[in-house]
This record gives sequence, C-alpha cells and structure tokens, in this order.
Amino acid sequence: MQLINNIAVYHNSEPRFIELHKGDLSQIPDKDAVDILVVSSFPGDYNEVPGTLIGALSDQGVSVGKLAKDKESDLRDTFSCWLSKEVENKGVNFKKILCFEPRKREQHVPEVIGDIFQSLIAFLSNSESLQDVAMPLVATGSQRASKNEILTALVEAAAHWLGMGLPVKRIKIAIYNQSSVDEAMDVFSQLKEKYHQQAPLKEKSKDDSYQYDIFISYSHQNTAEANHLVSLLKELDDKLRIFIDRKELDVGCAWQQQIYDALDSCRKVVALYSTDYLNSKVCKEEFNIALYRDRDREENVLFPIYLYSAALPTYMKVLQYIDCREGDQNKLRVACKKIISDESSQKLSGVTTTQSSNKDDVYSLIRELQAQMSTTTDKLNDMQHKLDKLYKRVFDSE
Repeated sequence: MQLINNIAVYHNSEPRFIELHKGDLSQIPDKDAVDILVVSSFPGDYNEVPGTLIGALSDQGVSVGKLAKDKESDLRDTFSCWLSKEVENKGVNFKKILCFEPRKREQHVPEVIGDIFQSLIAFLSNSESLQDVAMPLVATGSQRASKNEILTALVEAAAHWLGMGLPVKRIKIAIYNQSSVDEAMDVFSQLKEKYHQQAPLKEKSKDDSYQYDIFISYSHQNTAEANHLVSLLKELDDKLRIFIDRKELDVGCAWQQQIYDALDSCRKVVALYSTDYLNSKVCKEEFNIALYRDRDREENVLFPIYLYSAALPTYMKVLQYIDCREGDQNKLRVACKKIISDESSQKLSGVTTTQSSNKDDVYSLIRELQAQMSTTTDKLNDMQHKLDKLYKRVFDSE
C-alpha cells in the first residue's frame, strides 16, 4: 500500500496517526501489517461480491462467512459488530477482522461512523495487543454513501477518540481506485490543516471547578430508577449539584461534542447498567467518553451501578461496578453512600488552608476518611495474616 498523507493526533504528548493509503486491503504488505481489519456488511450478508472488500478477501482465501460461524466475540445485539478469531491464512497481514453490521439500512453517514468507533472502543479498550487498525471507506460500496462525507466523518471521529486515549497507534484508511484517491487527497489535506491548528482536548485538573458534581448516565427506560437515585443522593447531601437532563444524539456528527461538553462540566459520572442502557447509543457514547476521562484523571470519574442484569461487554464488566441488581433498594442506598463518600474525599483534596466558614464540614470529612483508611488497613492486615498462615501450612507440608 502507498502512504499518501497522515495526521498526527496527540494524547498525553504521545503521537497517534490517521493515515490515508492507496491500495488493496485484501493484500496488505508485510510493512503495513495491522492487527484489526474493519469490514462492513448488511446484517448476516457475507456474499462475496466482486468489487467489494469481502469479495477481494475471498480471492485471498479468507471467507468472512466462515469466520462469522466461529466468532471470538459477538456484540451484534448491542454494538452491531463481531470480532473474528485470529486469521491463520498465510500471507495475510492482519490478525483479526472486525465486521460492522448496522442494524438500520438507512442511517446518516456520521451516525454510521459513530457506531463503528463504539464498536472499536468495545473491543480495543482493554487490549494492549491490538493497536493498528485498517479500514476502507466503509459504506461507500453497496451502501452507496458519499466518499468525501465518509472520509470527513472517519477523520473527525478518529481524531477525537485518539485524542481522548483510544489505545490505537495507527488508523489506516485505504482507498482502492485512483479516481477516488485524487478527490480524497484534497479532502484529507484540508482536514489535516484543521486538526493541525486545533488545540487538543483539554482535561480539567482536579483543582478546576465544575458546574455539577454528578452526571447521571441512564436509559430513558430507567427514568424512574434514575430519579430515585437522585432522591437518595439528595437525602444524603442536599447540596449536591446533579446533572440528569438527557442529551440527544446528533446524527449529523460522528463525534458528539455536546455530550462531551455536558460530561466535562461534571466532576463524576454515574452509569446505570441495564439492557436498555446497552441498547442506547447515547448511553454508550456517554459511557465511552466518561471511561477515557476516568483513565486520564488522578481521581475517580466513572462510577458504574449494575442496575439490572444485562449481557455486559467485557470492557464494562472489568470495571469495578456497584452491584445493585435487580434494582435492589438497599444496595442502591449503599451505592449512594459510596458515591457521596468519594465525592467528599475528592472535594477535600481541593480544600486550601485559608480560613473557611465550613471548618466543621472539613473536620467531619477528615474523620470520615480516617475511619475508611482504618477499615482498609484492618482488612489488609487480616488478608496478610491469612496469607502467612497459608504459606506456613504449605511449606510445613513439604
């Protein structure tokens, strides 16, 4: 493949690249080997049509249809995608295929691209071995989308997610036809100029002020539960500033800036896991933005509450969540106390030594933190004592 141009995006001073290539993704050379190859199809339709990437892969001995029968991971119900097991064909310079299958045939182009990045985030957020991704101008084949519109949306979404911390070193966008390359070069050059001049996304420091203390991320189907959670939190601290207004998805944008801005105005995010939550594109976008904010901050940002049983994807399951299934009222009350406790400790970290009318509140927080530290120390000492006994038993038996 021939590298035409690239855009450097920085996360914590580390460069990541969006690259425009001319070439055939079914015949990636050794020097351009990638971990993930993204293909798109209509749901369950893996017909090897000439002129499509799926057809070209078939010519190289890679059957997407066969890979679909024995997937490594299937998230089609909630993320419209699945990930193949490692492709073992010789001479194929990609490890796995991520197949994106939009459930709706009629979607705005930016919405399609937004969905693709939600898919990438679901599979790559906890992977250190999958760092290079290649994709065509998806949806420009049988789905007939505009190449320039797709390229613009791809670069827009890639630039923002790489800047947020998506653990990908390179996203390679490949174009096969020379006639399409000439047009894409102009569009890509304009985008490069735009993102070269644009300042990177700036995260607040722990000393910055926030408009709200807590953002509640929830599905419309769980509105009653979300409102009840707010009531419980307010019972514990009536001064809490809670953001619970819903932001709608802007189908004209691949990157949801209004959702990012709303989340950025809040110190922490409480996500209410449920099947309805997973089925909501807005909820997943809120969760993903909060996830990468959490990874970049010294303080805890994301607090998942497992509200109702759901088929959680791995990247959600591996986070430490508070289990309140199935809407258990007592556990929800305990969860609120944990959230308040963490919120108090974070506020305390920003308290200065100047005179304040809230000294009693500060002393109360200090005592609460000391009690928590004492409890944690006792638990650690107890664990160490049990380990010592276990070691002694094992070594004595030898």
